[in-house]
Amino acid sequence: MSEAVDEITNTQERLNYISQSLVAGAFVRVRKMLLELPASDVALLLESSPTKTRDEIWHLLDADFHGDVLEELSEDVRNGIITKMMPSNVVDALEDMDTDDLAETLNSLPEDVLHSILRSMDAQDRHRAEKALSYGEDTAGFIMNTDTITLRSDVSVDVVLRYLRLKAELPENTDTLYVVNRQDYLLGTVPVARLLTSHQEVGVEEIMDSEPDAVSVDMPDREVASMFERYNWLSAPVVDSDNKLVGRITIDDVVDIIREDAEHSMMSMAGLDDEEDTFAPIGQSTKRRSVWLGVNLVTALLAAMVSDLFESTLSQLAVLAILNTIVPSMGGVAGNQTLTLVIRGMALGHVNPSNSLWLLRKELAIGFLNGLIWAVLIAGVIALWKQDVVLGGIIAFAMMVNMIAAGLAGAFLPLAMKKLKIDPALAGSVILTTITDVVGILAFLGTATIFLI
Repeated sequence: MSEAVDEITNTQERLNYISQSLVAGAFVRVRKMLLELPASDVALLLESSPTKTRDEIWHLLDADFHGDVLEELSEDVRNGIITKMMPSNVVDALEDMDTDDLAETLNSLPEDVLHSILRSMDAQDRHRAEKALSYGEDTAGFIMNTDTITLRSDVSVDVVLRYLRLKAELPENTDTLYVVNRQDYLLGTVPVARLLTSHQEVGVEEIMDSEPDAVSVDMPDREVASMFERYNWLSAPVVDSDNKLVGRITIDDVVDIIREDAEHSMMSMAGLDDEEDTFAPIGQSTKRRSVWLGVNLVTALLAAMVSDLFESTLSQLAVLAILNTIVPSMGGVAGNQTLTLVIRGMALGHVNPSNSLWLLRKELAIGFLNGLIWAVLIAGVIALWKQDVVLGGIIAFAMMVNMIAAGLAGAFLPLAMKKLKIDPALAGSVILTTITDVVGILAFLGTATIFLI
């Protein structure tokens, strides 16, 4: 406790220091430390704290600092804090938020909380919030900022530079200025670097890019992220259907999209929300996880029902029960390899209708070759282990069938689910596991019933 606050740089050390100080009742000391931290570090401390400690830290923050911290928090943690605040206090915190952060924050709130906050806003702020929410989630309009600097094409560089000096500061991540007419139609763009290195008497029309790369307001955010990656953009103008400038997207927005997509894919594989709060209340976490566990139980029962069809076969040959897990297990691993690869390709924009058939044929061929390799190997192992060539041939046949089915299902499922507007990352692995379990059990026990009973 004798350490100086400015010597604590590690997040875990800060959290331990704050926890000990709160237990000791040293609220002034904690408040002083929080005042010296950037919003992103305070957000990390809040996300790393149990609910009680989180509430205490939040109440020690200056109200003027609330908006900055809310911008940095994950959805679950942010919603938990906002639902405990008075609507008027939330409005004050949201007042200076960028349009994209405002839209994301309000869109994730429960309906009753959202309406309560909107009612507490003045007319101007309510209009700004409703405009931000009017764009579809996961679109360019939803993630864009409206803090753009626009120019007229008929002015000189000198006029523009004097105008910028009067503004005193530029919006964050401004690398390009936008040239529009009086109706706000986008005419071109001027990189800041070019503006600073051009002769002051030159007109904006002479130095602007007259065919700017603009993003449509309803373009999916994943496609936006793909374009930023492909063309190495730092920012891009956003236009509506009439080519009117409505905002801009910057690289920090795109980094958030990429990170969120990665988290979504990882968490969805386990049936969890990508914004799941690590320190959420026990009841809330149990409820969320129970849904996915229920789905998995249904699929497990389905595989068990298939095994039950061969109860008499299993009762006569106990060795089949011992070997029955091998084929479904191998098929599940092979299928998940294909599934993961295809989902990744879809996320990167590599997989499309023009090449999906080729991809299916490729994975079918890989499934056949893998099936052949491992069928021969398992046949040899079982024949030597159990001294039964027929049993080795049966499990080899089942392995071949299931590996082919796994490759085909792993490639086909995400394509089909995307067409049905179902998230492949969320449900693909469960369906795939069910298919490989059912096909593997049917192929192995069914063939064994024919040849051994």
